[in-house]
Amino acid sequence: MHYAASSAIDHLDRQRKPLVMRSAALIAGFCLLLLGLHFWSLMVSRQEQLDETATSTANMARALASQAERSLKVGDLILGEMVERIEQGKPEADAEQHLHARLAAIVKAAPEIQELFLYGADGLRIATSLPVKLPGSNADREFFRYHQTHADRSLHIGKPIRSRSTGILTIPLSRRIDRADGSFGGVAMASLRLSFFGNFYDSFNVGKTGTIILAIDDGTLLYRRPFNPAMVGSDVGNTVVFQMYRKDGPVGSGLRVARLDGIERMYSYRHLEGFPLLVAIARSRDEILADWWTVVFKMSGVVLFAVALLAWGGVRMVRQIRVREALETELRLARASLEGHNVSLQALADTDGLTGLANRRRFETTLAREHERARRNGMPCSLILTDVDFFKKYNDRYGHVAGDDCLRRVAAAIGSGTRRPTDLAARYGGEEFAVILPDTDLEGARAVAENMRAAVAALHVLHADSPCGHVSISLGVVTVHPAVEGGDPLEWVEAADTLLYRAKAAGRNCAAACDGRTLLAA
Repeated sequence: MHYAASSAIDHLDRQRKPLVMRSAALIAGFCLLLLGLHFWSLMVSRQEQLDETATSTANMARALASQAERSLKVGDLILGEMVERIEQGKPEADAEQHLHARLAAIVKAAPEIQELFLYGADGLRIATSLPVKLPGSNADREFFRYHQTHADRSLHIGKPIRSRSTGILTIPLSRRIDRADGSFGGVAMASLRLSFFGNFYDSFNVGKTGTIILAIDDGTLLYRRPFNPAMVGSDVGNTVVFQMYRKDGPVGSGLRVARLDGIERMYSYRHLEGFPLLVAIARSRDEILADWWTVVFKMSGVVLFAVALLAWGGVRMVRQIRVREALETELRLARASLEGHNVSLQALADTDGLTGLANRRRFETTLAREHERARRNGMPCSLILTDVDFFKKYNDRYGHVAGDDCLRRVAAAIGSGTRRPTDLAARYGGEEFAVILPDTDLEGARAVAENMRAAVAALHVLHADSPCGHVSISLGVVTVHPAVEGGDPLEWVEAADTLLYRAKAAGRNCAAACDGRTLLAA
């Protein structure tokens, strides 16, 4: 009997040993899972921080480009007036005084303009905005020599110069003056204050090691923040900004390491429309992620404490396992917890993260299931395929952050149109959405589509590039009878897509609907 009891104890001990090992492994797995999720969330938040900075620096680059374009257009308009005045005829003495007064008034009204000059073909000053017309020729200036050898009448942006009148660093804008016979008759020149750009650039927060650049297409540096007069006019054509510009086109963003100081920065640049200038803004990656690192240290401390606490509790639990029943209870609890996690993960896997609607994977699964069910019970089934009209133009004008918000609002309006539990609204991809309506004929589907179109229109989301003036959607509606027509779900989607393009061809902000049998017959 003692032998039998001993054998039973040994048997229980042999059972408990693998169970204890599995329990310890389970605890270790939870710890690793917690650490892995923590690491994943940190990487996601890091990327989000970099993406947000790329968006903000791109917006700042757009503002810089707009300011530079406005200043150049002001200068070009002024020069156009000056050239027109001088080409109308040689001014007399009183006319010259009137011209001087006009130039002085223009400079006073335009804060970006430092000086205005009219030069004759010999480089001597004909008129100036300065109080006194200084003697001497400017025929040696780069902008003057350019117009001597180039007959074009367009605006020329010269290399930075230091004014011989005031000693101030300026950017020369110039246009050629022609005589009546078309020969070279002189130059009209307006100098832009570098300090005007500097004051504007100083209003942007780019951190301690950030930078703002304004340069000509040939790589000549006009202005750089932090400002160093010695760098004005230097060649920056081989810097990372120009490399990005040559590779990616007129607009771009990205992380790059600067050759000058070896600092990795988030660069956003934009080429001016109609002018040979490039503006760029950059923020240090370390400064961008400074707040993120603070969160990393704080959250990591909390997570490590939680892992340590979990491990300590697991050890105590394993040591206290004495009977099989207690171990089975713990395992059942762990199994229930894992099943709950699986349900949550399944829900996440079937949901679009941006809009909260079903994702494409769930849409395709449901589509196949409803198609098969309709084939068995002989009932009709309808599909609506829709997308946002002119959404690319919306993104280009208002930015991707506003675009994401627009998609969320449109998705909510579309989702409100699915009233029955069996209906499914899903994000099909990009700005496209799809709605499955089981047991619904064409008239019912058409009514649902119209309700969705009206709901989106009722949002009154401003869209300046849309003929409607607000965000709208186009819809393709198809009703199929799988029991009669056969086919597969992909044909259903293709039919709805064809109708969607018909709606677009009809002017958008409308729905095109058709019975599947009619569409196949056509």
